[in-house]
Amino acid sequence: MTQTTDIPAGTATTAGARAHARDQHRRTADTMRHIPVATAPSSLTDALPDGAADRLVWSEALAFGRYTTLHLARGTRLRLTDTGDACVHTLLYRAGALHERFNAADTVKVPWQAYPGTGHPLLSDAGRVLATIVEDTSGSHDALTGATTLAGNMARYGAGTAHSASPAARELLTLGALKSGLGPRDVAPSLTLFKGIHVDADGGIRFTGSAGPGAHVDLLLQLDAVVVLANTAHPLDPRADFTGSTVGITAWRAPEDLAALAEGRLVGPLAPEHLQALNNTEHDLAARSTR
Repeated sequence: MTQTTDIPAGTATTAGARAHARDQHRRTADTMRHIPVATAPSSLTDALPDGAADRLVWSEALAFGRYTTLHLARGTRLRLTDTGDACVHTLLYRAGALHERFNAADTVKVPWQAYPGTGHPLLSDAGRVLATIVEDTSGSHDALTGATTLAGNMARYGAGTAHSASPAARELLTLGALKSGLGPRDVAPSLTLFKGIHVDADGGIRFTGSAGPGAHVDLLLQLDAVVVLANTAHPLDPRADFTGSTVGITAWRAPEDLAALAEGRLVGPLAPEHLQALNNTEHDLAARSTR
């Protein structure tokens, strides 16, 4: 993709370039990360639970075709909000132990549920809970199909590299992983949010699309984690054009939700498999704290 940038008037000298650069301070764009987080727009904060806006640690509007990543602490609640046509490929890695990461197969197999929703644990490959879906108004997600690839996007859209007009999810997730010292081999199958599928009786996977604008998903992190998100097309999206919309991202400190979840006060009583995975998580944290 070729990008043409007009050279602003008055920037032919160092002093002019500095003045122009400083003039951009505090300007905003429709899609950006908001730093400091207190500058988050009301469009992202008005619908948050009471008190959440005062405990924000992350606020971002992520454009379609882009990726983002951030380290988040245990007890953080992460909300993703669909503006209408988002498709968010999601990976989680345990901070400080990046070899432990989201495992799509166990996340489906252990809870006996192929369709993620409220109360669904997102499991690591070590049988621990990286996060739990604690609120979901979308119901349109996919833990089976995985991410789009360079080859697939090249065949379908004519381009698929990270900086092209139709970037593949795996290419974007790889860039996000690189920010934490990981590489392509560390990009495992991802969880896709806001674009759903259904497994038919013959075993075929059918694309069911989006729930529409305003739907949100909340993840409660059970471990310190590196979150990598890529907002780009779903592999089964039948549309010929590469198209989608922004996703809103907010995260706030909610350590009190950890006990509420374990005690069945947040999403209701947990299944035995979820409780055991939580016990595995707490046991590991307790063992590490005594070292």
